Amino acid sequence: MGKGNVLVGQSGGPTAVINSSLAGVFKTAMERGYNKVYGMRYGIQGFLDEQYIDMADYVKNELDIELLKRTPSAFLGTCRYKLPEIHEDRAVYERIFELLDKLDIEVFVYIGGNDSMDTIRKLFDYSLLTGAKQKFVGCPKTIDNDLAITDHTPGFGSAAKYIATSTKEVICDALGFSYKKKNVIIIEIMGRNAGWLTGASALSKGEDCEGPDLVYLPEVPFSVEQFTDSVKEKLEQKDVVVAVVSEGIRTAEGKYICEFTAGSETKDAFGHIQMTGTAAYLSEVIHREIGCKTRAVELSTLQRAAAHLSSKIDVDEAFNVGGATVKAADEGNSGVMVVIDRISDDPYMSSTGVYDVHRIANGEKVVPREWINEAGDYVSEEFLDYVRPLIQGHYSPMMVAGLPRHLTMDSKNYDWINNKNIQ
Repeated sequence: MGKGNVLVGQSGGPTAVINSSLAGVFKTAMERGYNKVYGMRYGIQGFLDEQYIDMADYVKNELDIELLKRTPSAFLGTCRYKLPEIHEDRAVYERIFELLDKLDIEVFVYIGGNDSMDTIRKLFDYSLLTGAKQKFVGCPKTIDNDLAITDHTPGFGSAAKYIATSTKEVICDALGFSYKKKNVIIIEIMGRNAGWLTGASALSKGEDCEGPDLVYLPEVPFSVEQFTDSVKEKLEQKDVVVAVVSEGIRTAEGKYICEFTAGSETKDAFGHIQMTGTAAYLSEVIHREIGCKTRAVELSTLQRAAAHLSSKIDVDEAFNVGGATVKAADEGNSGVMVVIDRISDDPYMSSTGVYDVHRIANGEKVVPREWINEAGDYVSEEFLDYVRPLIQGHYSPMMVAGLPRHLTMDSKNYDWINNKNIQ
């Protein structure tokens, strides 16, 4: 009797390499003899409405796999849908497992972060209650790098590379306007409760760049008054001051700085407030208190969408992790997430393993306090040593007519490779 089918979905915020994991799932499932790989459209939420595709209709050859690995955003579409607890709404689970049986699903893979691993946990627990045949495996993904147990998450390395590069370029731009002018640039980086991305901005420091002057992570309470004093002190020494702040910095009382701005009352299905405006608020404070020129730079979704600047290490690990999810299920594992174990830094080497998803779901890995300086305004060398290997190497985009080519649901012409403008 042959194998059944694989169902894969993407959930939460996308990354520059989330589709590399999808490619890894698809290729490994085909190599291991599974009949079909179905892709959930818009995660578990879309699946409940029977929205799914046969991946083979879109990924037809090795070239498409390589193209998918270089495509940003979530190819299948994503969602932020919170499954209820089993005792709260058993009907939802009955519906999901009815569809799984209908499609002869043997392996369920969910590519995502903390909330997505919570979905894997709940589905696995329901399968134990009912004796369902499916195996449930989580594939890690998040630029925030805040998943527990795993050394790091696919998506983080590429986002860190983009942030460090952009910080360096912003600093170069600011210095070009510094003649006899005091100028403060505040760069806002994603990160609700974990400052991994914000700290990565310090990688911009090198022989040709001084790097940011101040770096603030959400792991340390933030004082607007102390921040203003630090900026004043820096301006006495130099004309241009660059501060990098996490969108999630908050006061000692626990209030996010972004809550001092409008638009912070919007919440998603998991109760997370909309985080935006931190740099803009601090820029206004500095301008009011010091009177110098200020500029707020919010990298926003560019941090997770810049596939053209993705890390080769990150793309390759994302692909391998995707494949490892299918392998884990094939070997009898369920209720687990694939993790990355770091073997060495120089040369950098890693491997994959599996870990109980119950130990990961709803957990949060933050930057260790000892990796932040005593003043709370910069990261340590240990932090930089941890991140630096993850940004190495580069995957060149497949260029057509001067722009990167991507694989999308609307790609109807697969003869693009014959385009005379391909580069």
